[in-house]
Amino acid sequence: KKFLYHENPLNIGEEMKTHKDKTVQPKERKVAKRLLDLRVERGLSQGALADKAGVDRKTVNRIENDHFSPNLNTFIRLCKALKVKPSQVLENI
Repeated sequence: KKFLYHENPLNIGEEMKTHKDKTVQPKERKVAKRLLDLRVERGLSQGALADKAGVDRKTVNRIENDHFSPNLNTFIRLCKALKVKPSQVLENI
């Protein structure tokens, strides 16, 4: 199989999806949902979170809409911008 993205950077143990099939694994959905919930709880727009994290707004949008899972660096940047430890986001996943 040809994959557009690397294997799951969060070591969840499941391969990433391609744009073609748009399959996102359940654990990846949970991470995306937690990041979305935290952003909304903090009253941040996607653009504001992206600015704080130093990433593109489209990246935040694609993560929240299950287009792909963030790489480890982006995940850590988003957690810092949301003022939450990465371990808290991954807890019980």
